[in-house]
Amino acid sequence: MGCEKKNSYTLQPISSLTLGDNCLSLSLDWSTGKSVRAREQPVKIISSDSKGRLHLLMVNEGTAELQLVASWPAHHFEAWIAAFNYWQTELVYSGGDDCLLRGWDTRILGTPVFTSKRHSMGVCSIQSSPHQEHLLATGSYDEHVLLWDTRNVRQPLADVAVQGGVWRLRWHPVHHHLLLAACMHSGFKILNCQKAVEEKQDITVLTSHKTPNSLVYGADWSWLFHSSKPTPTWSFDQSDMGGKAADHCSLKVAEAPPAHPHEQIMDHQVEGPASAHTRAELKTSLLPLTEDIKNNSKGYSSPVRTHDLSHCSSGQHFDSSLLATCSFYDHVLHLWKWETNQACTPCSDTGCDLGSAGH
Repeated sequence: MGCEKKNSYTLQPISSLTLGDNCLSLSLDWSTGKSVRAREQPVKIISSDSKGRLHLLMVNEGTAELQLVASWPAHHFEAWIAAFNYWQTELVYSGGDDCLLRGWDTRILGTPVFTSKRHSMGVCSIQSSPHQEHLLATGSYDEHVLLWDTRNVRQPLADVAVQGGVWRLRWHPVHHHLLLAACMHSGFKILNCQKAVEEKQDITVLTSHKTPNSLVYGADWSWLFHSSKPTPTWSFDQSDMGGKAADHCSLKVAEAPPAHPHEQIMDHQVEGPASAHTRAELKTSLLPLTEDIKNNSKGYSSPVRTHDLSHCSSGQHFDSSLLATCSFYDHVLHLWKWETNQACTPCSDTGCDLGSAGH
């Protein structure tokens, strides 16, 4: 991050957990993923490692120190991902290179609540929806994103093929049905899951972008525009937008142990590729925003001009989202701006319902 020369920022280690020799920490998730957290709810971290284990830690909010609560074997090979149920943080989910998706109740460790074999390859991404209870998204090396109702994990709600191993999944901070997927050699995709959840229809791919000669491993939305607290102004003048958008959206780049006999096992027959989707109602395009971060080793310190992104001059509703991706081989962190210029009335819950007709 750019800063004034008189200021300096350093990271100070506060607490750490040693996993052991020849062991890598592969993922972690905070229990605070839901936008509104009950005051009495403790802050916890769930982590997974290369030996197939999960680690539950408690965070002391006063001192920020870590306390190990429990560690247990969860998968036969690497446990690629671990994630909380944000609505009931005693429940966690894990995915491993053994192709298994598992649920755990941390109050009764030893036996998984369920094991699903629905993915045909290693499960490497999981995220509970922070907006809708019982909604879970998972992704795998099998190049599929699945949506689940956690009350019934015998079959997923929806299945979409994304032509790349799904290494990360992130729900949008405001638009409840938007899901960002980092799809390795297939780049990243923004998925609209509204009709899949509400009407049991297909997931729609709103936009997709491949980065040449790279594998996209990380992707996440910015919460900067959506915080309830005042934040520094990080918006962009309309002159930087490469022309005024007209009724479309655009992307702009800146540069375990064997199963327990009492365990509930879901052995699904793997279905064929998802049916072809209709063309998204929102057209997409790519425009450059700033230079690649790798080419700016001193940090981006240019003044950022401000512009009101809430409404266009024409009176149409204007929505903007920042997202970041990081990729292998090319060693680049990209910052993207995804915009929609919509002639519609903002909805009360998300500001605009991207799944409705006419957007």
